[in-house]
Amino acid sequence: MRGNIKRYSRWLALACLVVPMFASYYFDDMFSTLSHLFEDPSTIALGWNAADYGLYASGYSVLCVFGGLVICGMLLDKWGVRITGSIFVGMMAGGAAMVAWAITSGLSPKTSLSVAYAGCMLFGLGSEIAGVAVTRSIAKWFKDGPMAFAMGLELAVARLGTAFALVMSPRLVAAKAPGEIYSLAETARPAFLGLSLMIAGMILWALFVAMDARLDKTSRDTSAGEGTAESDKFHFSDVLGLLRNKQFIMIALLCVFFYSSIISFKKFASAILIPRFGVPVEAASWMVSMLPFSTVLFAPLFGIMVDKLGKGTRWMVAGAVLTLAAHASLAFAPQGVPAYGYLSMVFLGFGYSLVPAAMWPSVPKIVPVKVLGTAYALVYWVQNLGLMLFKMLAGKMLAVSKAGAVAVEIMFVAVCVAALSLALGLRLSSSKNPDLKLDAPSAG
Repeated sequence: MRGNIKRYSRWLALACLVVPMFASYYFDDMFSTLSHLFEDPSTIALGWNAADYGLYASGYSVLCVFGGLVICGMLLDKWGVRITGSIFVGMMAGGAAMVAWAITSGLSPKTSLSVAYAGCMLFGLGSEIAGVAVTRSIAKWFKDGPMAFAMGLELAVARLGTAFALVMSPRLVAAKAPGEIYSLAETARPAFLGLSLMIAGMILWALFVAMDARLDKTSRDTSAGEGTAESDKFHFSDVLGLLRNKQFIMIALLCVFFYSSIISFKKFASAILIPRFGVPVEAASWMVSMLPFSTVLFAPLFGIMVDKLGKGTRWMVAGAVLTLAAHASLAFAPQGVPAYGYLSMVFLGFGYSLVPAAMWPSVPKIVPVKVLGTAYALVYWVQNLGLMLFKMLAGKMLAVSKAGAVAVEIMFVAVCVAALSLALGLRLSSSKNPDLKLDAPSAG
């Protein structure tokens, strides 16, 4: 890291960056352990069914997929993280406010779904670009330092937001006796808690912006700053170079299949785990909360491992194998045996930590810093393409089939096979191209 950056400053900057991500992850997963409620719309005043919920959840990815994420990623490289990030952190909070209002508005189910869907679209684009800005900022502040560890730590805190949602939501919306109706206000409690977290995140983002501006003002080495030499400035033609980079394309595709098998699963976790393993809602929430809780511990540790030992593509393969094993167990394990559910979550938790800890720090190794924001945005774009598709498919399967939970898991098994194939492809490519240093330890 630059000599004039005090060691404590970059960790303070990281602390400011993780809180908006914690809030984003919480809001995105606030209904994951309440998804079973939508299987019987007569029990909730909101009136949504499982397909409606799947449609709402897929709204997160719509603007991201249809050009917004890529265009905004290029603007991030053009304008810098301070301007672009501030715009989209605000959009994230604004979209979340729309969702909360839609849930409590008392509008018809169709109308409230439309408003919430629009809010989720804004929230999704804001969250994804804010996430790109955060990752881009960590790459800048931890250049030649423990980057994998810093990214793993950010990931751990962000996923702690998911864990908080998975555990907290069933307590905010307590189970009712048969025949009782969940009111609009009760259903919206998780959303209003999320808005409170986002306000805190916006305040800390503003503090980071001030720190980042001071860094660029005082640093003599501006190669990773907001202003660069002409040869290091972003040009829109640079995107073509990314699209010709085979390793980058493989990482992007690995991201879409890997994350689709986990994030899409989490959206319907209780609707899958409860019928498959015969557990109550509380047990299902604790079961799936093992995923983010495991990353709180293991993502930073695996980040240190990648920093010190390298071998990133091998860890990606190992994580993909564990994820495949987890979904195979969820799909084919004996019905009504909770132990298999817990074992699956252990495998999934390790995979959820291993692959990202190695994958995200690999991107700065294979693309120039001037297009790093665009590169991350392209990866997030294909990720959201998969998330939108698989959330909608999962919701429809659960809505129309009595064996929907098994059908959804078979779909995720196929997705995991694709992810493993791509991880093996990266491993082979790294062996053939050692100059890329994909398996080399991080500097510093």
